[in-house]
This record gives sequence, structure tokens and C-alpha cells, in this order.
Amino acid sequence: MREGVNKVALRLFEHNEKAYHAAVRMMNQYGKAAIVHPTGTGKSYIAFKLIEDNPEKVVIWLSPSEYIFKTQLESLKRNDPDFPLANVHFYTYAKLMCCTQAQLDEIAAQKPAYIILDEFHRAGAECWGESAVALLKLCSNAKLLGLTATNIRYLDNNRDMAEELFDGHIASEMTLGEAVVRGILPAPKYVTTVYQYQKTLAKYQARVDNLRTQGIQDVNQKYLDALRRALEQADGLDKVFAHHITNKTGKYIVFCANKEHMDEMVSHVPEWFAGVNPDVVVYEAYSDDPNTDKAFADFKTDTSNRLKLLFCIDMLNEGVHVEGISGVILFRPTISPIIYKQQIGRALTAGNTEAPLILDVVNNFEGLTSISGLQSEMQEAVHRLYANGEGDKIVTERFEVIEQVHDCRVLFEQLQASLSSSWEHYFSEASIYYAEHGDLNIPKRYTTPAGLSLGTWLITQRRVCEGQIPGQLTQQQIQRLDDIGMVWGNRNEIAWQRGLESAQKYYEAHGSLMVPGKYTDPEGYPLGQWVIKTRQQRLNDRLKDERIAQLDEIGMVWSVFDVKWEKAYALAVAYYEQNGNLNMPRSYVTATGEKLGCWVANQQWAYQKEKLSDDQIMRLERIGMYWGNRNDRQWNEGYQEAKRYFEAHGDLKVPVDYVSPGGYALGKWVKRQRYTRQNPEKSCAVLTEERIAKLDEIGMRWEKNNPKRPSEQAAQAETVTAKAG
Repeated sequence: MREGVNKVALRLFEHNEKAYHAAVRMMNQYGKAAIVHPTGTGKSYIAFKLIEDNPEKVVIWLSPSEYIFKTQLESLKRNDPDFPLANVHFYTYAKLMCCTQAQLDEIAAQKPAYIILDEFHRAGAECWGESAVALLKLCSNAKLLGLTATNIRYLDNNRDMAEELFDGHIASEMTLGEAVVRGILPAPKYVTTVYQYQKTLAKYQARVDNLRTQGIQDVNQKYLDALRRALEQADGLDKVFAHHITNKTGKYIVFCANKEHMDEMVSHVPEWFAGVNPDVVVYEAYSDDPNTDKAFADFKTDTSNRLKLLFCIDMLNEGVHVEGISGVILFRPTISPIIYKQQIGRALTAGNTEAPLILDVVNNFEGLTSISGLQSEMQEAVHRLYANGEGDKIVTERFEVIEQVHDCRVLFEQLQASLSSSWEHYFSEASIYYAEHGDLNIPKRYTTPAGLSLGTWLITQRRVCEGQIPGQLTQQQIQRLDDIGMVWGNRNEIAWQRGLESAQKYYEAHGSLMVPGKYTDPEGYPLGQWVIKTRQQRLNDRLKDERIAQLDEIGMVWSVFDVKWEKAYALAVAYYEQNGNLNMPRSYVTATGEKLGCWVANQQWAYQKEKLSDDQIMRLERIGMYWGNRNDRQWNEGYQEAKRYFEAHGDLKVPVDYVSPGGYALGKWVKRQRYTRQNPEKSCAVLTEERIAKLDEIGMRWEKNNPKRPSEQAAQAETVTAKAG
């Protein structure tokens, strides 16, 4: 029976019931708790249970996308339309990122009792993390509940977000393999195959060609030739799909890498799926498409006899579940373990008993071994459950894996083993690098011309030496590495010193640390990215005072925005001093090529979004900046001319044909204001009480008159005097 609600209370699956109570205890003790359960196990219901048990308390729910929260609510409300959600306030991480400080303060003013971080590993993203952390600081009294399928950001230096956000307080943790072993998720029918492998073959051919030892090169060439022959004899995708897609009218989610990749895959539908069902309907869903909502809804409700394929990019990777899915098709290059498991999870849902189909179609040989990670998790879960006396919880110890290219995978693994040389081979490459560069300051992803991952190997040696991972490193091997400049210290400290050294050289050459974001130093070090990351670390209070001081000594600019703003403001001041206003077209460019018009327009936008400081607003107003719309700015321009006239003449008796020294037709403007007030029903313009008051202050006369020119006034005075005489 699916997880849901009855008329009494929300009912959880047993594994989520235990996780919920553990999380409540942990939140009461530490103020925070994380749940790490695989996709499809109903994690969101744990959070809904927390809401149900605390209906009067304010809850802020943060999520990567509206789709996730929307489908979670749809599932919940199908069972209980009256579920208490009045005090739940939902925000996406992206929306939070766009909030001003004032808006963040407004959210915090709701005084939430709980904050739920859904898919909390996403809060570690460079663009989203800052605002999420800022909100948590503002709501320091709120208890924190986190939900994710994985707390590790594999492509972000393996950052552990459970450690960063929850101080390691994990109330319940379960792998995808354990969920399958325990029968929480159904065991799938898993099919692996490969397509478009020519580029990968070419890459491995280059690696073989670069081998320096003739004998080793010959052996590896034989493995590669055998792999090429095996691939050429393997079945095409049309035959693989026709054989394994047994539900000819089923619904399948097809994952692609990007829009271009999706378009290419869709173009092959007639060729690949005709043998399954000649009547195929294709739906497309991706975040930038305005038609996505309709396509997604139509896919979910389609009950026709057609084969139904939903092609998508990233929006269904996490959190979104669709009822009645027959399986998923993974068209993918090598991707992070997070995304891989999320995509598999779209076919696995707690409570389902049918074995879903997973067609893993990779375009590289490395991808053929991805399933081994899931199988290892299952084996570990089986051993652990038996060891803990919980063997009765084991429902299945393995699931069906059909390798369409089994021989290819075996040959590829043999090729990999042959290419992956022994410790001596790696040490030889490290010695060559030291001889050429004088050090072993090698980036993690550095690969030698022969194809060896030397950067990763050196990190492994350090971790083995420090006892962080299993392995054997003899004293003799340590000494040999010492002799070629091996640095055994903390990796983070090594990385910091590398970046600082590059920054010092840049400062000596340029006199500042205004480093472009994409700048790479002459040695290939990405200094621009290092500087950006360092600024963010300080902003998030994650940079030691000692390091801040080191950078201050070499002119670190902590806020690039402020520096650029000051330079543009100086140009605006010069324009004001020359023209008396800031009424320039958006396309205006200074003589030195600076886009000043665009900058001024951006200040208008920043003012509306409350992104300018009070000091910046005051300084801009001092040089004639007006914050209204175009009509407001035009009126204000006339008012400024009238004010200058008043300051020079002591009144606003402006002749109708008077033109200011700057060329502004002030007489007509004053007449227009008078007419607008006296004939509001006939005028297209609007003269507000505020504007009337401002004109009153500078001597505006609202009755009709016809002031004379100064020369006419003098002549009239002479006539009066003569008559009097």
C-alpha cells in the first residue's frame, strides 16, 4: 500500500516512521537533523508528518524547484485535501538567491519554528548556498530538517553537506542498494548497452599511441582492437529496445544531457522504437520551455495504447515522481553518482511490486560499470543485515542485470587494467613531472600524456600515508617521493598556498587583485576562479582571519561590485558637471568607451530591487538621479529647470517663449503645468498634489497671466511714467 494519509493521521512506511521519530529526537537535542534516504522511498512524507504534528507552527520549506514541491503536494492532497498547510511557506533556492537583505529579513520575521531543506545537497551550490546560509543565520532559533538522497557533492571536491549544514547529525541513512535489498524499492530489470562509442575508441587509441614502452603499447593495442571488433558485432539500439521493452504501451522517461542532445535523441525515435510500437508519442520537458507544464501533465494523464516517451533534461532528476512509470531510459555520458541514482530512482517507488525496466544507454565504456556501484551497495547491505541479526529483513540479494555488451565490458576492463600501471609506473611519471617542473604541485585532475591520472594518484598516496584510506605505503616509497618534492601536508593547505602564490605573482605584475573570473595564470592555474571562491568563503564566514590578512597585504578587493560602482559613479559625476543632469539615453557611451547610459539605467533597476545602499542612493540623487519612470523623469527635468529659474529671478513669472540657457523650453513647460491643473479633464498629463506643492515652493502662479519680456516691461514702465508726467 502506498504511503499516504487516512482520516486520522498521516501514515508512514515503517522505515520512514523510524526515521521521523529519530529526526524529532535529534532536532530536540541538537536543533537539526538530516535524513539521507534514496529517491523513491517517500522522504517528503517525513516532512509532511512534521507539519501535521505541528499545525500551528510556521514552517519554511526550501526546494530546488516548484515542480518538486508541486508534485509532492499533488500526491499528498489526493489522499487528504484538507492537510494543514496554512503555515507552510515554500521558496525555491533560486528565488531565495534573488532576495534582497530586506526580503530575507521579511522571511525571517515570520519566526519559523522549522526550516525544511529539501534536496539539501543542492544548498551547497555556489549560486544558491550563500542565500540559504544567510537565511539560516537569520532564523537561528528554527529547527532544521534536511532531506536528500545523497549528502555528498561528488563533483565539488566530495563536500559533505550533512557535515556543513547539520554538523554531521544524520538521523537516518540508507543507500539505494539497501532499499532494494530490504524490498522498500522494487528490484529492477537492468539492461546496459552502448552507442556512439567511436569518440571513446579514438580517445583510448590516443592513450595507447602515447605509451612510451613498445611492449606495453603492443599489448594494449591488442585489447583495443578486440574491443573494437566486439562493439561492431553488438546489436543496435533498435533491436535492444524491441527485445526488452515488453510493455508496448507503457510510459518511459528518457533522460538526456542537454537540449541539443535531446533534439538528437528525439530525431532517432522512428528508427529506434518502431520495433516496439509504431504508434509512439513524444513529450518534451525542460526548464526553459514554456510548454513544459502542459507536456508533463499530458504525459501523466495519457492512457492511450501508444508507446509514451517523456524526453527531459534535468527537471525530473530529483524529487518528482510520476505514477505508472514502466521504466526509464538513460541516454547519458558519464555523470555524477548523484544524478545517476536520481535518474534510476524515477523508476523505483516505495510500495510498487512490479520490476521496472532501466535501460542504461551510455556513450562511453566507463558508464558500463556504473551498475557495479549499486550492486556493491546491495552486497554491503546484505552483509551488514546478516551481521546485525536482521537477516529477516532481506527481501532480495540481487536483481537481473542484462549486459547487451558483456564481452565489450570485459575487454574494456582488461584494457583499463593494462593501461593502469603499477606504483612504479606512476612514480616514474611523477619523477618526469618533477624533472620538468621542479615540484609536485599537480592539480587533482591532471593526466599525463600517457593517460595516467597522476594528480589523483598523488592524492591517494597522501591519504594512504595519513591513514585516511586503506592501503600500503612503505617507508622506502615515502622516502622516494620525498626526494622528488612530495608535500605531505593537508590538501586544503596545499591548495591555499598554491592559490596564494599565484595571487602574489598577479599582484606584483598588475598592482591589484582585480582578477577576471576566467583568468588562468601562465602556469595554467585558474586564479580567477580561486579569487571568486575565496571571496565567497569570506562572505560565508569560512575564511580564517590569518588568510584574510595575507590577502589584504597584497591588495585583495573583497567586493568587486563596489570598486566597479565607484568607477562608474565618477564618470556619472563628470557627466552631471558638464550637462547639469543625468538625462542620457541608455545607449550613451563615454569618449573612453564606457557604457555609462546602460549603467545609469541599471541603477534605476537596482533601486527598484532595493539593491543600492542608502549612501549610494543619496550620492546619485546629489547628481540629479531621479528614480521614477520616463514620464516622471521628463517632469522632473522641467522642474529642475524651473527651480534654477526661481533661484535666479526670485519668481516663476516665465514668459511663454522663454528658453533656458541650456536650450530647454521652460516657458511652454510652465504654461503646460498651469493648463493641466486648471483643465484636468482635458489634459492627458497628471499633476499630483505632490507636484503642485513642489511648484508652490518655487513661486508658481496658477492664475492665467502673460508675463512680458524684460525689454517690454521696461518700455511699458516708460509709457506709464510719461503719462503720469
